[in-house]
Amino acid sequence: MSKETTKHPLRGHHHTSDYLRMIGVPEILPATSPFDPGYDPATLESHLEQSAHLMSILKISMACWMVAKESATRRKVAAAKKHRVPTVTGGGPFEVAVAQGHLPAYLDLCADIGVTRIECGEGFTEMNLKAADVIRMATSRGLDVQFELGKKHDGAFTDDGVTQLIEQGQRWLDAGALQLVVEARESAKEVGLFDDSGNLNRAYADRFAKTFGFHTVVFEAPNKPSQFALLNHFGREVHLCNVRLEEILRVEIYRRGLHSDAFLHDNLRPVAPKPARRSTESLEWRMPLYAE
Repeated sequence: MSKETTKHPLRGHHHTSDYLRMIGVPEILPATSPFDPGYDPATLESHLEQSAHLMSILKISMACWMVAKESATRRKVAAAKKHRVPTVTGGGPFEVAVAQGHLPAYLDLCADIGVTRIECGEGFTEMNLKAADVIRMATSRGLDVQFELGKKHDGAFTDDGVTQLIEQGQRWLDAGALQLVVEARESAKEVGLFDDSGNLNRAYADRFAKTFGFHTVVFEAPNKPSQFALLNHFGREVHLCNVRLEEILRVEIYRRGLHSDAFLHDNLRPVAPKPARRSTESLEWRMPLYAE
């Protein structure tokens, strides 16, 4: 027996999932929706290989997928499907399609590309179509629907504005939308739930969460301050979206209380495990082994 084998007799029998359970980190269903702002297919495929199990749905964001080489876009959607990660297009292309009077053609394209869901909204345009009509058109092509709440250029929310958005969101849910997305844009400042300094309006965030629940409402969190603020406030159950692919692991260690700042918060820190017992036959810790 080699010296290396003697030193590590259980090599390959220790797993990250077992260790996380041992230190009190709970198993968490995917609650982060990252977005692809136009990465090349190989980069996206690498992120899927590393983090697909953490993704609730992948946003093929903005209109980048429309102007990229079409074979690359199809390759990325196929890669997500291979990893069993659903995909959703960003709301911008939907709004342009409606404004230009070509929504049916846009929906045909999305269905042919193979995405799972489209995002609808009125972030920078006004729509004269009824929610029920849009959802009927989408579902007839096999597409699910989510709706984005908020305007991109109207600044931070107000009391009356939140009330109106909640009513609008309920109309879309009643019509068949699966989820609602609360707008934040790229800066997470002076828009939606965030003021001009990037501070989260917790009272407004609570209104959305209490009305719709974390399964239905998703909060855009495009940067570190917005991500940490929402996780600090709501805890690990909050559903975040528009997280950059390269930031998803950081968000997930924060969600699990493995980040130094998150460990200070009672609603994120892992529950302290019970002390392990020492065997009377050996000085080694005897931990149960699980198959991955």
